[in-house]
Amino acid sequence: MMTVPGITLNNGLRIPQLGLGVWQVPDDAVVEAVQHALAAGYRSIDTAAAYGNEEGVGEALRRSGLQREEVFVTTKLANSDQGYDAALRAFDASLERLGLDMVDLYLIHWPLPQRDLYVPTWKALERLYAEGRARAIGVCNFQRPHLERVMEEGGIAPMINQIELHPLLTQEELRTFDSEHNIATEAWSPLGQGALLGHPLILELAREHERTPAQILLRWHIQLGNVVIPKSVTPERIRSNFEVFDFKLSEEEVDRISALNEDHRFGPNPDSFDGD
Repeated sequence: MMTVPGITLNNGLRIPQLGLGVWQVPDDAVVEAVQHALAAGYRSIDTAAAYGNEEGVGEALRRSGLQREEVFVTTKLANSDQGYDAALRAFDASLERLGLDMVDLYLIHWPLPQRDLYVPTWKALERLYAEGRARAIGVCNFQRPHLERVMEEGGIAPMINQIELHPLLTQEELRTFDSEHNIATEAWSPLGQGALLGHPLILELAREHERTPAQILLRWHIQLGNVVIPKSVTPERIRSNFEVFDFKLSEEEVDRISALNEDHRFGPNPDSFDGD
C-alpha cells in the first residue's frame, strides 16, 4: 500500500501531506466514506464541530481496526464557541463525539475579527496543547495580521494555517509568510470546488500525464508543499485522489497552473466573515 509523505510541523509532529476532508458529508454517510479512505491508505481525516459529523468519524475509526496512533485526526472549534472558557468546553464536547481522549490537531475554524475573540481562544488551545490533549494546534483562514497577533500575544506560533487554496487563489504571499514563520500551509477546497476540473490547461495536462484532472490539481498542491484534504464520498474518487505520488509535474507545468491565479475565492473572506 502506498505511503503518504509527511510534512513536519514546527513542534516536530508529522502530518500526512494528503488526507480526507469531510466538509458537507452528513454524519450517516461519513462512516462509509472514512472507512473507504482508510482502506485505500489514507491516514489523515479532517473534520470539524461545525460539520456535524464528528460522531461518524469516530465510529469509522473504531470500525477500521487501525490503532489510534496510525490515524492523524483533525477537528476544529465552532465559531459560536470562541473565547477561552467556551473553547475548552467545546474541545471536551468534540472529544466526546469522536470517542477519543486526544486529537492530533485542533484548529480555530475562523478568525472572526469583528468578535475579537481569537486571541483568548488561541490561549485556550495553547493550554490544550500543554496538557497533551491536542498534539498540535493551529488555525484556519487566518490572514497575516491575525497570525501576527496570536504570535505576539500568545505563547507559541500556530503549527498550521488551513486556508482556501487552489490555482484560482494561490495565496502566494500568505504561503510565503507561513513558511517564513515555520507554519505549515494546508489547503481546503483544493480543487476550487470543482470549477477547475474542466479548465483547458488542467485537461491538457491530464491527457499528457494520463491522469484525472483532480490528480493534476492535487499533484500541484503536493509539489508546492501544501498539506491537502480533498473531499469525496465516492469510493472510486477517494482512491483516485490518493494516487498522486507516482508521477510528477515539471516545474514549468507547476508554474503554468500557478499562473491561473485570479485571487478568486469560493468561500468567505476571512477579513469580513462574522461566522454566520
